[in-house]
Amino acid sequence: MPLTSTVDLSVAALYTKILDLQSASAPVQAKFTVSLAEGTGANQANRVFADRRTLAASATENLDLAGVLLDAFGDTIALARVKVLIVRASAANTNNVIVGGAGSNGFVGPFGAAAHTASVRPGGMVAFACADATGWPVTAGTADLLQIANSGAGTSVEYEVIIIGATA
Repeated sequence: MPLTSTVDLSVAALYTKILDLQSASAPVQAKFTVSLAEGTGANQANRVFADRRTLAASATENLDLAGVLLDAFGDTIALARVKVLIVRASAANTNNVIVGGAGSNGFVGPFGAAAHTASVRPGGMVAFACADATGWPVTAGTADLLQIANSGAGTSVEYEVIIIGATA
């Protein structure tokens, strides 16, 4: 099953200031693209996991990147490297979605250390991408759990996750 992936991040902002006789504006436009062809090397990936998930109040789950997740066809995904990680929290959430920080066997990825986290506020998202051959290594049994947590009590949270990676 060949996989081709394109991840685009576009920013369009218009900063306007009203002056005495006129207005001035300064546009900011940028587009960042990561393209990955089929394979396991630089600028390549061969597996993708995408899902919309719900966590109960104060709940935590570990996404096992090395042999437990299933792709869209029901096949098991065992990643050796992560190339793209995107987590988006539903705007309807009351609590934040916390990404990273698994207590044991934590996937370090872009976080710097297994205990580090990113807090995704309601309606927000985090996106990490690297296209090089190394990516973010996944080591089965010691560094393969991506923890996702609901930051608080009282309400559940919904989030979407996309993980693109390579098996070697």
